[in-house]
This record gives sequence, structure tokens and C-alpha cells, in this order.
Amino acid sequence: MKHAGDDALTTLADLLDAIRDCEGLKEPKRGTFYRQSSGFLHFHEDAAGLFADLKVDGEYQRFRVNTVAERRALLRRIVQITCAPRHG
Repeated sequence: MKHAGDDALTTLADLLDAIRDCEGLKEPKRGTFYRQSSGFLHFHEDAAGLFADLKVDGEYQRFRVNTVAERRALLRRIVQITCAPRHG
């Protein structure tokens, strides 16, 4: 499974924008997020669709992100782990 390319990441633009609004995350490369200088989230694509690898309790867990509902579920999980939405 390869890392998501530009076209795949473009389909996730709304999700990526929402993740960028989370405090404490840095995005050194489009679609690759770090938390406290450690890898936290990145995306993959293959014939089965798009997936996110999210670090949960020190281990990556894979989440499908092909539908709006799947993307919302991932965002909720990210917020539960680490993010507080920015105000202002």
C-alpha cells in the first residue's frame, strides 16, 4: 500500500483542513502530521480506497476514509486523542 499521492489527498481536502485546525499537530509534508516531533498520522491509497494510519497509544491503527462518515469518525478519534480546536 503506497502513501497517498496529491490526487488522493485532494479528495481529502476538507478532512485535512479540519485536522490542520487541531492544536499541537505539525504538517511538514502535505497529509503527514506529527505530534511532539513524532509521526502521528499519514494516508495511504490502494485499489481498496483511502486509509489513514493514526498513532493510538503508541501504535498505528488503520482507518478507512472513503466516505464522509468514515472521515468524521477519524476526526473524532483525532480530537479524542490530542486536539483542541483553535479559537479565533
